[in-house]
Amino acid sequence: QVQLVESGGGLVQAGGSLRLSCAASGSIFSIKSMAWYRQAPGKQRELVATISSGVIANFADSVKGRFTISRDNAKNTVYLQMNSLKPEDTAVYYCTAVDDYGTSWGQGTQVTVSS
Repeated sequence: QVQLVESGGGLVQAGGSLRLSCAASGSIFSIKSMAWYRQAPGKQRELVATISSGVIANFADSVKGRFTISRDNAKNTVYLQMNSLKPEDTAVYYCTAVDDYGTSWGQGTQVTVSS
């Protein structure tokens, strides 16, 4: 089992930046990839960015050029750097980890972007 704890959410003005962190613990050696999802009120959950053990990253079209994903293996932490934030980026952001047993989810962190 992998446990995930997100942090770094908050309230920011449009155009601002935030960095989300996701700290993994437990069976971290089995993690194949990690990702960030988000869900805005009344909307479906959306995949934002993924990063694999090979440090291959992918991004949703809506965040390309603004968000970056990185990992610090020494700290067992994945980061989502969010720049040029827009009100439509407002959502609860979730971290996930995929291993041979399935997908683990964090509790989520709220990001609110004011116009």
